[in-house]
Amino acid sequence: MYSIKMYGIKAEDKPYAIKWAKEHDVQISMTEKVINEDTIDDAKGFDGVNTLQVTAIPHDAYARLKAMGINQIAQRSAGFDMYDLAEATRQGIIISNVPSYSPASIAEYALTSALNLVRRVPTIQKRVQAHNFTWEEPARGQVVGEMKVAILGTGHIGAHVACLFHGLGSKVIAYDRHPRVDLNFITYMDSIEAAVKDADIVTLHIPLRNENVHLFDAKMFKRFKHGAYLVNTARGGLVDTKALLEALDSGQLGGAALDVYENEGSYVPKNMAGQTLSDELFQKVLNHEKIIYSPHVAFYTDEAVANLIYGGLDATLDVITHGDTPNRVNAL
Repeated sequence: MYSIKMYGIKAEDKPYAIKWAKEHDVQISMTEKVINEDTIDDAKGFDGVNTLQVTAIPHDAYARLKAMGINQIAQRSAGFDMYDLAEATRQGIIISNVPSYSPASIAEYALTSALNLVRRVPTIQKRVQAHNFTWEEPARGQVVGEMKVAILGTGHIGAHVACLFHGLGSKVIAYDRHPRVDLNFITYMDSIEAAVKDADIVTLHIPLRNENVHLFDAKMFKRFKHGAYLVNTARGGLVDTKALLEALDSGQLGGAALDVYENEGSYVPKNMAGQTLSDELFQKVLNHEKIIYSPHVAFYTDEAVANLIYGGLDATLDVITHGDTPNRVNAL
């Protein structure tokens, strides 16, 4: 019987993991802890490793796993920017992800975020809490169906987002290095700069790589249409948060919905109630009247939780039994 060490497990994950283990006749050992310097040796004696990491693993973890006879790490998310793929490859470690676990979950959340921004729902709620029931400009919204929406990245998630906005009547434009031919209502632009130039809403659905860290910086925000809205349910590192705050304060951007933050690893997913946040930039994000922030929950639905567990374990077992997985993200 094969055995798998599962890191980063929450109580809600356990029923799905237990169900999968019984169906595949695999022994699993679960821990809430993630892979770090203190926990890496807990993988000794297991055939595979499965985890949900937000922060990077130790640089020497790849070599240490290899010494244990483990040649893979299965990440239970689509994002894999927390891994050093080059070092993993050097050590013969296969890194895999779950590329499509519930595109609809994230897509619907991106649309919800945009609607909340455009219809000024947070402002309305604050006014109601203050017993201000008047109809005045701060609470007046716009019709999303009459807006131009730029979808940056039209993979599984971005394509679903495009369909949702199209269903509302929005004009959908996009940028992707590999344009889709099956969605003929999308007008593809030649560059990201061209896509954001006239868009009322810009929504991000691209992976984070070394070459696009802070892609959305002060220079890029100046290319946005004045008063445009930004929605980021992708990766926090895509956005230069300081530049975003400046763009919001100047009025260049009308608002932003952030489900991710570039330095979220110290806070998400943790209960920080009653604790002081040492990150002043993050505190500014939380306090900003033009920002709707949520703690990386766009994916968080019943369907996604189940599919992340099943997908991650499937990839782990693929490598154990066949030496590879279709969901591998690094070359060997």
